[in-house]
Amino acid sequence: MKRDSFGSRFGALVAMAGSAVGLGNLWRFPYLVGENGGAAFIIVYILLSFLICLPIFISEFVVGRRSQKNAYAAFRDLSGGSAWRWVGLLTIIVPLIVLSYYSVIGGWSVDYMLKSFTLSFTGVGSQSAMATMFSDMASSTWTPLLAHTGFLLVTTLIVVVGIKDGIEKFSKVMMPLLFFIVIGIAIYSITLPGAKAGLDYLFNPDFSKINGKAIASALGQAFFSLSLGFGTIMTYASYVDKKENIMFQSTATAVSDLMFALIAGVAIMPAVFAFGLNPQSGPGLVFETLPYVFGQMPAGGLIAILFFVALLVAALTSSISMLEVAVAFLVEEKKMSRISACGLLFVICWIIGAVCSLSFGPLSDVKIGGGNIFDFFDNLSSNILMTLGSLLTVLFVGWRLKKTDVYDEFTNGGTISRNVKIFGVLWFLIRYVCPIAIVSIFLYGLIA
Repeated sequence: MKRDSFGSRFGALVAMAGSAVGLGNLWRFPYLVGENGGAAFIIVYILLSFLICLPIFISEFVVGRRSQKNAYAAFRDLSGGSAWRWVGLLTIIVPLIVLSYYSVIGGWSVDYMLKSFTLSFTGVGSQSAMATMFSDMASSTWTPLLAHTGFLLVTTLIVVVGIKDGIEKFSKVMMPLLFFIVIGIAIYSITLPGAKAGLDYLFNPDFSKINGKAIASALGQAFFSLSLGFGTIMTYASYVDKKENIMFQSTATAVSDLMFALIAGVAIMPAVFAFGLNPQSGPGLVFETLPYVFGQMPAGGLIAILFFVALLVAALTSSISMLEVAVAFLVEEKKMSRISACGLLFVICWIIGAVCSLSFGPLSDVKIGGGNIFDFFDNLSSNILMTLGSLLTVLFVGWRLKKTDVYDEFTNGGTISRNVKIFGVLWFLIRYVCPIAIVSIFLYGLIA
């Protein structure tokens, strides 16, 4: 049976951009900016994204497209069947763990989208009352479970259809829509009285705010947002035509991800400042602070609908990429049908996600390492497994693969002159800078 693939350059680009653009941009990035000093954090984030994370992204792209196989088979075949294949297995397990708790947050997005249609945020008298609304929802049993189920089901149904007819078609429609919605909200946000303070916070840097914690947070956010260490880039790259320019595809994805994060910041922070609220609201920024803002602003009901539709779409474009990693493995290595693979993975992710969801309610007394079950899976994947997967990938590309093979893949056999000119710099970053940076920041995170 012929292996499925993307049908066009644009389709591959929007699918990869969709993998990168997700809750990490609309939910995670704004509150990290708020917690780490605003503009200075953004500058550090940009530098790390292009100096460290882009070479890692390219490394994953090279592995995937060179092999034209799923992540496990890619490492197995390119390493000659050595123990490196277990790195491929790691990059399959990580996105399943992430998807399991990610779908809980996706479920919250579903619930809040429905709330926005019923104008539930209008008339709420205080931010604390909005926080109570969120806490009551998240800690209940059935509402978040049903929302988690619905989100995961939609994700599964898109992936069942396949690469070209499912993931690519969905991304082609939803990614432009997502950008238009968030740009529209951003334009509206900067017109609010007092919005200038939010723009100053975003774009006037105070480097005294930068410390080791902020740098580690910036790198972690870049990893999370660009889906590094997930196996998603390798898997998607394996569906990309050999004629495509790896540097162009990788840079375009990174730039799209960065632009969306900045636009999301412009959509959110001016509104927060306009109503005199604290930008350092942490993870509750999107589900507690913003709904209160929407309830207070003119035309806030419409803005709330648009925002939570965008949040849900962003979550879905990333979740389908996570699921596809393991689906590709089961279809190609275990010879399962796509529908059977999707069904099995739905059950696995639903069970883990259900436990994570209940950790805010009936299972809240169960603690692992000082946090609840949700926190455990989040920390395990985001702070350890993703970092480890990325480190092993750049070591594999830089020290296990032949330099000539990496050169051949990156330059399309020496036919792309621009890539030829910059290959030396890229090779140095992959072999030396990226591994040292990853290890240094990881160790700091453990010590701090």
